[in-house]
Amino acid sequence: MENRHGRSEGSPPGGRSIEVDFFRGIVLIVIVLDHIPGSTLSHLMLHAYALCDSAEVFVFLGGYASAAAYTAVLAGRGENAAKLRFVKRCWEIYRAYLLTAVLTLVSGAILALLHLNPPMVDLTGWAPFSAQPLHTAFDIAVLRRQPYLSSVLPMYVIFALCVPFAVPLARRSWWLALALSAAIWAFARPLAAFFSIDDMADWAFNPFAWQLMFVLGILCRVQPISERFHTSRTSRWLTWFAVLAVLTFAVVKLFVLTQPLPGALKQNLSPDRVINFIVIAWLAAQFVRMGSIAWLAQRLPAVVTVGRTGLVCFVAGTLVSLIVDTATPHTFHGFRGVLIGLGGDLVAIGALLMIARGWHGWKRQPPRTAANGAGCG
Repeated sequence: MENRHGRSEGSPPGGRSIEVDFFRGIVLIVIVLDHIPGSTLSHLMLHAYALCDSAEVFVFLGGYASAAAYTAVLAGRGENAAKLRFVKRCWEIYRAYLLTAVLTLVSGAILALLHLNPPMVDLTGWAPFSAQPLHTAFDIAVLRRQPYLSSVLPMYVIFALCVPFAVPLARRSWWLALALSAAIWAFARPLAAFFSIDDMADWAFNPFAWQLMFVLGILCRVQPISERFHTSRTSRWLTWFAVLAVLTFAVVKLFVLTQPLPGALKQNLSPDRVINFIVIAWLAAQFVRMGSIAWLAQRLPAVVTVGRTGLVCFVAGTLVSLIVDTATPHTFHGFRGVLIGLGGDLVAIGALLMIARGWHGWKRQPPRTAANGAGCG
């Protein structure tokens, strides 16, 4: 819940939102679990009860956090510094993408050498890389092809470059920013075809479509709904409508759409996914206003830490999911299979929490000086 200074209760003095970091931490953990085929907890996650999943939440929060970072640098150091920060951020994300791709391919090579987990070897893309290493490496470097689990990062490279243009536009005119984003989303498929990124094997996320989620996150940060509207009768009716819509989507997902949906619907961010996410986001916003999320975040600081080390945890999480999936036996079914899957889930969660804590602690260490025999920090 934001106070009159625009900062959430329980947020650190730097202006970060503890609720956003908590949501980001939860989403990063869910992403790891969702990419472990034998996971037990993944059957309880958002994708099991909604037409959207953690990807929408991840991209939306990315837009929100990017807008917060841009406006903070803009207020403190000016427009040029804010633009430069996101040029650097683009390079950071690109390096993280390359590292994720390398880790994925190396994991595939090790699994293939040891004759372990053949389905995961296929997903890593090791076979085409080993057949044409130079050609495939070039395709990866120019974002033409992304190995398993790294596919969300290329569109973040594009989004980071667009932040210095999107945030000022959203600050000046929310309706113009939304209209432009919606227009790009409406023509996402022909735009993707024009730029030759419409093949599912190459781009799992159409950036022309998914920019809508990113822009919605930006708008929620720079043009928040007023407290006056939140306390109005219209807002209460919207909340009841959102509850009904969420329940309806859950019934449809559980009892009507019993078969997997075409991957193109997620790739191109279908309208039903957008609507389902918006009604869930509205309800989540009500819990934030009540202070429930801040209360929960303060009692689960390890999850908040995961959210604050998002890029590191995303890259490390790809390796965690591969290792846990390979180490988890897939020959057991029934109750024993559920227990084994749950054990793998707990190991994956624990590993991600430890990685986040270790990285966060290392980053917070004071620079070493010559006085203690170390080099410059």
